[in-house]
Amino acid sequence: MASLHVAILDEELPYPPTSGKRIRTYQLLRRLAERHRLTFFAHRHADPEEALAAQDAFARLGIRTIVLDRPLPAKSGATFYARLAGNLLSALPYSVASHAAASYVAAVRDFAQRQRVQLWHCEWTPYAQVLRAAFGPTLPQLRWTIMAHNVESLIWQRYAAIEPHPLKRWYLRLQQVKYERFEQWAYTAATLTIAVSQADARLMQQRFGATRLAVVENGVDVEAFRPQRDVERDPYHLLFVGSLDWRPNLDAVNLLLEQIFPAVAAAEPRARLSIVGRRPPQWLRLRCTAFPRVHLMADVADVRPFLACCGMLVVPLRVGGGTRLKILEALASGTPVISTTLGAEGLDLLPGQDLLIADSPQQFISAIHEAFRRPLELQDQAANARQKIIRRHSWNHLAQHLDDLWQATADHVPRRTSVTIPPAHPHL
Repeated sequence: MASLHVAILDEELPYPPTSGKRIRTYQLLRRLAERHRLTFFAHRHADPEEALAAQDAFARLGIRTIVLDRPLPAKSGATFYARLAGNLLSALPYSVASHAAASYVAAVRDFAQRQRVQLWHCEWTPYAQVLRAAFGPTLPQLRWTIMAHNVESLIWQRYAAIEPHPLKRWYLRLQQVKYERFEQWAYTAATLTIAVSQADARLMQQRFGATRLAVVENGVDVEAFRPQRDVERDPYHLLFVGSLDWRPNLDAVNLLLEQIFPAVAAAEPRARLSIVGRRPPQWLRLRCTAFPRVHLMADVADVRPFLACCGMLVVPLRVGGGTRLKILEALASGTPVISTTLGAEGLDLLPGQDLLIADSPQQFISAIHEAFRRPLELQDQAANARQKIIRRHSWNHLAQHLDDLWQATADHVPRRTSVTIPPAHPHL
């Protein structure tokens, strides 16, 4: 196969790989960097030490980085709410408008004038707007792909469904409508849209009319994540893992702290809960200190020791999209999993055979007590699920699949017919 020059557009350099999206991107690109010339565009990390570590890591992989001297806008404070209010005047969703900075667009346009790029790859759907703004009416002649980690409008739809405040619910539904319009354009304009699950691909086809679709599922490093036979599990130790600056995870943690764990702890005094994740907000740090037998571990370097010693991973997600790497990593480690149906969606896992499913707080409480009563049976269940994951979710296999898709897309004859490209809108 020919070596390609692929330019990749994303929010930040995905290093350290401490979130599901970062892990997926890093694991695939470090393999593809051995075969192709990669240039990665990104905003600067807000943390200077993390920024240096990320650039060093990508340099070791041989990936050229073009990092804008602009961190992503903060998601808190008065200026954040002012930007949210300002987004009412934009036809673009907030996360699209705030990521597609004029300096980012200019950097892409300048690079395209100086370098021959055979394929442009948007590592998150909002970055299709950068290409639209940079290339305008010539975009249909470009070969470009979108990696859709989620169907974003579905996430906003789910946010709105659980939001009790009428004004906030109205704003969330407005974001959903804006994202539906944006995704309608993006999924049909791209040379190829890549979903992370068959369920997402069907939704893109049915709701948005996308026809040029492929699926590259999420994966796991099956050598790194494996059962630790020399570590004893505590069957009463519950574990939640996830980025704690992502709203769906915060909603799940709130559900754990408000409704699920208090009831579990009241009935079982040996129960304890560990919450492991990056960038927890200050209010969550303070809240966890008020709960006996709840421990928050922030920004840990490696989640494997926690997966090795806990009794089960709990995933009470009510909002989200795509598929959860945390479930794959847990089962590859031999850790039993209790999840909502939404939390496990898109994964080829069977309820009662590979994991336990619970879709309400009361069902979750009952499932946890059931796991307390039969820990060895659930560990056997996780061991069986590991064999399924080894066959289907190896990063090496998935990287080869993505490579094949890149090659086919780069060879695609660009569309010469005129298409209507909605105008770019002012950025916040």
